[in-house]
Amino acid sequence: MRIAQVAPLYESCPPRLYGGSERVVSYLTEELVRLGHEVTLFASGDSCTAATLDPGCEVALWRDERVKDPLVYHLMMLDRVRRREADFDIIHCHTDYLHLPFLAECSDKTITTVHGRLDLPDLHAIFRAFPMLRFVSISDAQRQPMPWANWQATVYHGLPRNLHRLGDGRGGYLAFLGRIAREKRPDRAIEIALRARMPLQIAAKVDPTDRAYFEREILPLLGDPLIEFVGEIGEADKGAFLGDAAALLFPIDWPEPFGLVQIEAMAAGTPVIAFRGGSVPEIIEDGVTGFIVDDIESAVAAIPLAKALDRRVIRQEFERRFSDERMTRDYLAIYSALLQRGSGAIDLGAAAARGVAQAAD
Repeated sequence: MRIAQVAPLYESCPPRLYGGSERVVSYLTEELVRLGHEVTLFASGDSCTAATLDPGCEVALWRDERVKDPLVYHLMMLDRVRRREADFDIIHCHTDYLHLPFLAECSDKTITTVHGRLDLPDLHAIFRAFPMLRFVSISDAQRQPMPWANWQATVYHGLPRNLHRLGDGRGGYLAFLGRIAREKRPDRAIEIALRARMPLQIAAKVDPTDRAYFEREILPLLGDPLIEFVGEIGEADKGAFLGDAAALLFPIDWPEPFGLVQIEAMAAGTPVIAFRGGSVPEIIEDGVTGFIVDDIESAVAAIPLAKALDRRVIRQEFERRFSDERMTRDYLAIYSALLQRGSGAIDLGAAAARGVAQAAD
């Protein structure tokens, strides 16, 4: 198949450090190339890929201090995708809603993975304006605010099997990984660690938009010797950071669409202690890969239970449910169904054989 993968331009594919959507796009793109498909990746110019790169900007926009309006570069890139649409059998977009007006006329070959939250009322208007376009959710919970949208399937994210090694947790600390933001609740992670009297390492990015929150509400909590703020880390350091941790804390306070860090921890065999919300009950199997809790007290009580879980089983569950190979098979099934001009929701199991067959084309 001739496939266009259209990524956001905020980070490179894959990101140098923090980045969610762009990381998933990268894993999917590389696996599609490995399977023999002809893939063009629309992404920032500093991306690294085995596909054909069509750059939408010189470097990732969040890394370029010269850029003041990132929409300019996204709109130019999406116009180029539209003008090249005849070059592709499938156009797979990961750019929220920005591409919808550009690609409405080629909806028969366009699929959109929605990566963000959907409980914001303004989003309903633009999704309703383009009912001909087809969408994929990254969890069943994500689509609940918009059950009427033209959903084709839910495809969980996946990671390469060799990305992280199985860790042993001997570092003995609790881990918080990702981004410092109010909805991620690093303050909860700190409180859990202090109540449990366990070290906490916070490896997290502070975006400019979250700088005031960090300085006002989080920085004053970092004085205790049990709490260490590591800062933003890249892929090369993430495996050891997670593998050496006794458990990952995921104390969210929002309808998390997926939460990639959960399966990153599972890839290292590290149990996850997660607050109930959004996709968490779909990702974490309570008592097997971690524990789902509803308050600080339950999170503290779950720590010794999490430490007793079999890390090999956690790793096996990652391989079974969240590999990039499984993710790619699911998307190939969707592509195949689109090429068959199907309509309505896609049965991934029924379409899988068609999708795998396309890999040999």
